[in-house]
Amino acid sequence: MRNMIREKLRHTLPLTGDEHTFIGDDLFPDITDFRLAAVLVPIIDHPLEPTVLLTRRPDSMNKHAGQVAFPGGRIDADDEDAIAAALREAEEEVGLAAHHVEIVGRLDHYRTGTGFQILPIVGIVTPGFELTPNAHEVEEIFEVPLAFLMDPANHQLKSGVYNGVTRHYFAMPYRDYNIWGATAGMLVNLFNRLYG
Repeated sequence: MRNMIREKLRHTLPLTGDEHTFIGDDLFPDITDFRLAAVLVPIIDHPLEPTVLLTRRPDSMNKHAGQVAFPGGRIDADDEDAIAAALREAEEEVGLAAHHVEIVGRLDHYRTGTGFQILPIVGIVTPGFELTPNAHEVEEIFEVPLAFLMDPANHQLKSGVYNGVTRHYFAMPYRDYNIWGATAGMLVNLFNRLYG
């Protein structure tokens, strides 16, 4: 089963592609200058069941307080590319060393209402790593079964008002964790790439 998922990810997700493919491209027409960012979508290759590693941001943060997120952030001028940025951010935020991660592909760019254009980089993580959360950026690190996240029955489409405009977004509540917004949207994109 583990090898089947690994091969499906390798053969389904491109490492290069159309740089102008966006999720939510038309959702924020008022934003004209998006900042580039990258996140790592870390799929942990556990022997019995693969999981996805996620973080919960501290409630004290000025932006994205308490939100569930992938490790990631802005692409710096010193970063070679989005992959390098995603791996750097994962090491800075949760202590995940790059040698534990096998990059297998990328998802579509995702634009957010906070002005970021995010490139999700998908990596398979070999167990045996040790994590050390950066207390300034990460309150908690947790894992969710990949099967739960890839079950469309768990993909809730919700709506809310943002800057006076009704927006639609995905949510995937899991136990006490509220996975929603960009993170849930990227997971739905992963589902669509793998099973759509």
